[in-house]
Parts: sequence; structure tokens; C-alpha cells
Amino acid sequence: MRRILFVLMLLVLGTVAPRAQTLPAADQTEIQRVISEQIAAFRADDGVRAYGYAAPLIRQYFPTPDVFMSMVKKGYPPVYRPQSFKFGDAGVDAAGNPTQRVTIIGPDGKTYEARYTMQKQPDGTWQINGCALLEVPGLDA
Repeated sequence: MRRILFVLMLLVLGTVAPRAQTLPAADQTEIQRVISEQIAAFRADDGVRAYGYAAPLIRQYFPTPDVFMSMVKKGYPPVYRPQSFKFGDAGVDAAGNPTQRVTIIGPDGKTYEARYTMQKQPDGTWQINGCALLEVPGLDA
């Protein structure tokens, strides 16, 4: 009897578990444009422009472009000065946040995966609400 209840519980949970969601193509294109523009701003050392792509929560933590750029330079060198980058999957995470994966070759020649969390603003524009960066061993350039 316990085994049957366990199997039924798994079946029910399996039907209500969140499914991977994809973003509309127009949103994916705009998200990729925003990320590309911010990386271009980093490469140009244009802190004001790079900061302009940060969502309100990021701006609360890093209240000026200078503070923001300092954090990026110290904590995200592959994003600040990538040799190259390529967009991967886009979707929605378990918390309902739009995400975009980016494979980056850092200035050190190592490969990284950046997972950007995006936020759509009330005016319809997309801004970057976070970036998790992990080294991907074995894929170095």
C-alpha cells in the first residue's frame, strides 16, 4: 500500500512540477542585445553606459557607476574583458526569472559560463538583474 501511495505521489508531483519555459524570440533578441551592449560598454570602460543596463536592485547594491564598475572589474574579469562570448540557451528559471546563458572566453583564456538573470521593466525594456559566473574546466581556448 505504501508503495502504491508513493508511486501516486510521484505521478501527481510530476504533473505539477514546473516545466522549462522558453522566451519569445523577440525577448531573446532584446536580452542578447542588452547583454552585448553592456559588454561593449565594459570593453570601452564606459561605466555610465554599462550601469544603465543594470536593473534597479543592482543599482541599490552598487549606487554609482564607479562602484558598479569596481565590482565588475574585481569580481567578473571574464565579463569585463572577454576575449569572446557566445549566447547559449535562454529560458525561465524555477523562480520565474528570465535567464540567458553566455559562454565566455575570459582574458585568461579560460572558458566560463555566465548565467544572466534579466528583468523586464515597466516601460518594456530589459535590464540585467544579476550574473552568476562559473569556470568550465576542460574547455579552455
